[in-house]
Amino acid sequence: MTVQTRRDFLKALTVGAAALAAPAWLRAEITDKKRKPNVLLFFTDDQGTLDVNCYGSKDLYTPNMDDLARRGVRFTQAYAHMVCCPARALLMTGRHPQRCNVNNWMQGNAKGPKGLNMFRSEITLAEVLKKAGYRTALFGKWHLGSHFDHGPTEQGFDEFFGIRDGFIDNYNHYFLHGKGYHDLYRGKKEVFKKGQYFPDLVVAEANRFLGENKDRPFFMYVAFNVPHYPEQADKKFDERYKHLPMPRRSYAKMISTTDDRIGQVLKKLDELGLRDNTIVIFMSDNGHSAERAGIRVDNHSSGLPKGHKYGANGGGGNTGKWRGHKGTFYEGGIRVPAMISFPGRIPAGEVRDQAVIAADFFPTICELIGAPLPKVKLDGRSLTGVLKSPEAPSPHKVLYWQWNRTWAVREGDWKLISTGRAGGFLGSLAGEKPEQKNHTREKPEIVKRLTALHEAWAKDVFPDGGGK
Repeated sequence: MTVQTRRDFLKALTVGAAALAAPAWLRAEITDKKRKPNVLLFFTDDQGTLDVNCYGSKDLYTPNMDDLARRGVRFTQAYAHMVCCPARALLMTGRHPQRCNVNNWMQGNAKGPKGLNMFRSEITLAEVLKKAGYRTALFGKWHLGSHFDHGPTEQGFDEFFGIRDGFIDNYNHYFLHGKGYHDLYRGKKEVFKKGQYFPDLVVAEANRFLGENKDRPFFMYVAFNVPHYPEQADKKFDERYKHLPMPRRSYAKMISTTDDRIGQVLKKLDELGLRDNTIVIFMSDNGHSAERAGIRVDNHSSGLPKGHKYGANGGGGNTGKWRGHKGTFYEGGIRVPAMISFPGRIPAGEVRDQAVIAADFFPTICELIGAPLPKVKLDGRSLTGVLKSPEAPSPHKVLYWQWNRTWAVREGDWKLISTGRAGGFLGSLAGEKPEQKNHTREKPEIVKRLTALHEAWAKDVFPDGGGK
């Protein structure tokens, strides 16, 4: 066997193995290298439980999100996390954040002293897809540790443009809490684009990347920093929402601004003729924000004056019958809109009510494109069975969350939330008024069982096994 013949043989084996790793209904596509699917992942910021028109918020104008739902599968029980960092760890690693060193706020200022950062040893979705031959990019928000020894370009992304921490003023690009600091980077190089609207900068980068990589497989993670505060919406939506009361009016304008920028990226995808061979996933990181915030110091680094307000005006999200918002383990804090589209390969215009989590998209993507899973313990489960059938069981019998020392565990319709008090809060998700009553006193056996489930989980996911 000649060297070239051997190479051809090994290449055939590799392609064949990838095809066998994929579900039967996708194998024919995988064997044709020219049709290797692209992956486009939209992750919005603080977009609440029902805050899309197709989820029942008929006061919202979200044609592009609604179109994604028409083209694919929409989930009604999709869970991320209570705040930004752990949700992004779930998504990028397919693992519970506690395995990744993400159980508190990550280092914010990249130029500050080294603080908490996601373990470099974690294998991200970008690393898996890059190894599978994909060009990879993140445009938007990272928020898994800003130190230069860490970050997107150290974890599989060929390109990064955006914010390394959690949020910025969309025009001056300064993080606003405390004394503030500038946070806009291309890779590890700080860039200055004062006066330019950050969501538009993200769109420009995304559309450039699409054009440059239209002839090769790519993974593009577009992590918009909106509708997260400060609520600096596109003014073209002022007239549409002038009739809504505050704070819904301000928040609704941000939702439509977000939808509009998603639409600009999807339009470019269509113009390049790539939509039919692209897996498009949309999800939010947590529920809507109810935060109020303002600058409290003189001589803030952004130049904004003391007393300047930039929070979410107390919250304008719609959770329907669900209680809660960002920063809580009630449904309104962790249940988010999510959908996936892959024309001709998964159903279109269908709804799935099974409980799924952000970590599930990691193994789902790997299965759809035929990439091998990393040799680590994943907490996410492939959703291909759920996508094929509304009758398929949820891949999760029990759901777990933790942030700092607070935690929650859900089994069936029961969810136990730690509150710092004996017994915590035991809520039922059944009925028209879910999680309104605390059942701890009348259901001690359920409290005991769910507490035991949490304790066993904590010993598994924390590196020290202690659950701290």
